[in-house]
Amino acid sequence: MKGKLSLTIIIGFTSFVFTMVMFTQFKTIEQTDITAIETMRETELREELARIKANYDDIETKLNDTQAKITEYETQMENDEDSAKILENELNEAKMYLGYTSVVGQGIIITITDGSRSIESYDLINLVNELKLAGAEAISINDNRVVSTTEIVDIINRYIMVNGKRLSGPYIIKAIGDQKYLESGITLKNGYIDEMNANGKKISYETVDEVIINAYDGNIEMQYSTVIE
Repeated sequence: MKGKLSLTIIIGFTSFVFTMVMFTQFKTIEQTDITAIETMRETELREELARIKANYDDIETKLNDTQAKITEYETQMENDEDSAKILENELNEAKMYLGYTSVVGQGIIITITDGSRSIESYDLINLVNELKLAGAEAISINDNRVVSTTEIVDIINRYIMVNGKRLSGPYIIKAIGDQKYLESGITLKNGYIDEMNANGKKISYETVDEVIINAYDGNIEMQYSTVIE
């Protein structure tokens, strides 16, 4: 019953928003200065007509999308089991993005170790940032999942703390994503690998068709943020 009520509210709200958008669009078109159009040159008139047609095309697209979504919601309402399944799928997807589920996919495995100089926290932070920029969907350091709240800090110049756990080298970083993008993200000229080598630190990598990244095993707590109701 609660699921049906929620979907009914969503349908009503979506329809209301769409109606307001349609009203605004048509009102704008209705208020077009006809006198001004009559005095336009042919080129200007064609441009204005093209703009108006684009507005109508945009409205038609929104109409079709909204009708499809409403039809989907109505179909879901007919079966509580289907509604529950959809909500469950959305929950699982949210957990995956938050890092609460183990994942597998193609990607890259990078190993960095001490050379003439020791690995420091910023070496890991920079690498994580480069991988994210290259489209990594999931990342781990020594099998510790990197999530939005992950902290990577140095401890007395001897250890690196990740997610509150003390790690030591070698540091194995796994990332899931497009192999070509991930590889190019760290192999660009004067990029991450060149910088590591120049700083006397060792790094190697391999692209892998099946990278397994474990789920985050901590708790994500918001200390200062609350949900707006």
